Amino acid sequence: MRGQSPELPRRPCTGPAVWRGRDLSASPDWALHLSPARVDELDVAVRTVRARGTPLLKVTVGHFPLPILAGELRRAADELENGRGFVLVRGIPVERYSEEEAAVLLWGVGQHLGIPVSQDATGHMLGHLQDRPDVRAVPSPRTEAADALALLCLRAAGSGARTALASSAAVHNAVLAGRPELLDGLSRTHFLDRRGEQLPGGLPWQAVPLAHRDGERLSLRYDRGRLESAQRYPEVPRLSAAERELFDLMDETASCADLRLDIDLAPGDLLLLNNHAVLHARTPRGDSPEPEHRCHLLQLWLTPHQPRSLPPEFWGDEHSRTGGRGGVAPRDVITPHPPTKGKPHVRPLRTPGAIRPVPR
Repeated sequence: MRGQSPELPRRPCTGPAVWRGRDLSASPDWALHLSPARVDELDVAVRTVRARGTPLLKVTVGHFPLPILAGELRRAADELENGRGFVLVRGIPVERYSEEEAAVLLWGVGQHLGIPVSQDATGHMLGHLQDRPDVRAVPSPRTEAADALALLCLRAAGSGARTALASSAAVHNAVLAGRPELLDGLSRTHFLDRRGEQLPGGLPWQAVPLAHRDGERLSLRYDRGRLESAQRYPEVPRLSAAERELFDLMDETASCADLRLDIDLAPGDLLLLNNHAVLHARTPRGDSPEPEHRCHLLQLWLTPHQPRSLPPEFWGDEHSRTGGRGGVAPRDVITPHPPTKGKPHVRPLRTPGAIRPVPR
């Protein structure tokens, strides 16, 4: 049965989170170029962690001090929550580092921004993202199942692929202006496919609203692929014609040239974005590149240190053992066999490693 969260107010969103890609492309002040002094700070922090042999998952802000850059990262975190919703950091010298050292760098920077959360049911906290040569379709713009996303580019795409961003609030405003009768579909309960990553005994889908609005701040949770694949379960209500029309309009609007901002990620670029405020996708690729020419990114999911307030139903039953929210609950954190008095049995997380490969 479908539920209904409070309906979204029928007025446009305003503020810095409402932007158009066409405008931003003309004035890229959203990019932070690291000075040599900031690069040196990162280099010293990475080398120090490696020299001490501190395990990746135990690296904290204290292990990764950034005397000057920490202040700029705090301002970046504020931009994610209260500004445009994304920041591009340029000039990280990834060519100096092995993949393991690059992972330390991303994890250490992430500690200054928030709390990492698990990206899959095995508890992996970092993902290797690589373009798949067999995928040609244009992906639907989407958000991830976490508050914030950090992507560090280790190798750029050799086939013309780009990362496309769009303002969630601008997409909302376009729907409101063109088809206001469809807007209520965003606050209705929808079903997202867990794709086999539910806890033992759990439902294979998650029931959540797609949007929440607090004053002028819109929070959107949208993944067309997971919405569609959840339809394979007979218990999930069928998507109505109006809902499909809403999703089609959102996909079309987020992908249009006026709203979309295309970014060519270069090695050493670190893209930070707020998943509630920004939709993202990869633009189509050309001929199948060789493995050494495919885009290679490191991915981190984060809960900001000062996250926006969201109702519990926005996350459904997702949780994290680390104090964050969202992400994918690891299967060996909570078992279906509580010991006594109905309390969940919590065990230490057992993971084969901190990093997992994730094909795009």
